[in-house]
Order: sequence, then structure tokens, then C-alpha cells
Amino acid sequence: MPTIFLESKDNPKIKHLRGLIEQNSYRKKQGQTVLEGTHLCLAWLAEDRKIKSIFTTEQALSHPDFDRIAEQYQGAVFVISESLYKDLSTLGTTLACLAIVDLPSSRNALDFTADTLILENIQDPGNVGTLLRSAAAAGIHQIVCTKGSASLWSPRVLRAGMGAHFSLHTYENVALEDILSQFKIPVYVTSSHESESLYTKDLTQACVWILGNEGQGVSEYALAHAQAVSIPQPGGQESLNVAIAGSVCFFEMVRQRL
Repeated sequence: MPTIFLESKDNPKIKHLRGLIEQNSYRKKQGQTVLEGTHLCLAWLAEDRKIKSIFTTEQALSHPDFDRIAEQYQGAVFVISESLYKDLSTLGTTLACLAIVDLPSSRNALDFTADTLILENIQDPGNVGTLLRSAAAAGIHQIVCTKGSASLWSPRVLRAGMGAHFSLHTYENVALEDILSQFKIPVYVTSSHESESLYTKDLTQACVWILGNEGQGVSEYALAHAQAVSIPQPGGQESLNVAIAGSVCFFEMVRQRL
């Protein structure tokens, strides 16, 4: 891989990289995002996707992971200082590697008969990424996000998803009112009020899961148009973290289908 050293934070390539990392509107305008860490880059390449450019440090460039990336990436690697990398990084604890990639497009229409996860106004990037990772592991490949949820393709959500994104069909800024009535399969919401136990439901057929905001839960519209289920908590806690609750639901579904 040819290497090009960049020293100034005002270099146009650095400004472009920073914009993609920090601004959702800039990512949408440019049609690109940033993968952080060699694990994500290798997972991306494993799906036969292309990397547009890579930024790293001189020290990290000698890591064996870069040899694996070089087998599939022939473009230039931009080498920056350790201090500049730390200023750009959203983590700071992984091997220095920031890769610019084109955002995938949702070319397929929603399948209203397929297992689906709907994220309604879930704002924490870690929760969103974890839910995508659990959904992918449970065999749910269709993900819908309403407006107000964390951007699925932000660097932080991508990092939390650990590559799960790359096998999923994702749809963002969708209004529940536009889609819920079209599903031909059961729709469930997680709620601790007026709900039945998750473990009383037959989950052997395709279904939809709606998970709501960390503090407020799902909307009144979602509650009115879905079956509410709860997760028994004999320990007496008021609620579970939304990513944990979703994962419990997904793998009860998996258990019933095995």
C-alpha cells in the first residue's frame, strides 16, 4: 500500500474525515461514513465491499492486520501523527485505523412478512449498535429506525455493532404510521405496563419487535398497534436496559425455533 504523510489538521482530506466522523448531515450529503479499527475494515472487506481511503499512524502501520487489509485494498494509506489521530478518534483504545467507505443504499423495499426490528427513538449509539449485533446473531436481518434514533451508520454505532451492519438491510427515518399496518405478521412491543409475559407468546413464526426510547419507552401509537410483552424480573428491578431487553426477546424467539 502506498503511504502519504499528512501533517496539518487543516488538510482538506483531514477536514473531510473529521466531517464524516462528527456530522450526520455531512455523512448524508457525502454519502460516506467512517469505520474505526481494523476489525471493522476486515469485516467490511469480507463482504466484498470497497474502502475509499485509510488513515492511520506510523506505529500502527506495521501491525499484521494491515497486511491482511493490503491484500484487498490497493489505495493510498494516509499516515498522521499520534496526537492528530487521538483528536479524530471516537475511541482511542483500538489499533489506529480510520477508513472512509461509501454508505450502502437500501435498494430493496421493506418485506412485510420478514422478521423485523424497529428502533423507535433509541438515542444511545451503544444501545443501537448492540441491538443490531444481537438481531443479526438471532437471524433478524431487517432493521427499521424512526426519526430521532441514533444514526445507524455513525462511527460510534458502527463500532458497537462490530460488523453486524454489513449483513443487514437497514432503513432510517421511517414513520411508524407509514408501515405498521402493512405487516402481515405479529408485532410486539416491550412494555412493563398492561403486557403479557414474553414466555407466553408463540414466536415460532416471523414477527416484528418494536423497542423504544431509553427513558420513555415506546410511543402510544406503537402500544396501540402492537401486542405488549414484558420480561419477568423476579429480582424486582424497575426495567432492563433496552439493548438487554431486546436481546432477551430475540433469543427467546431463537430458542422456540430451534
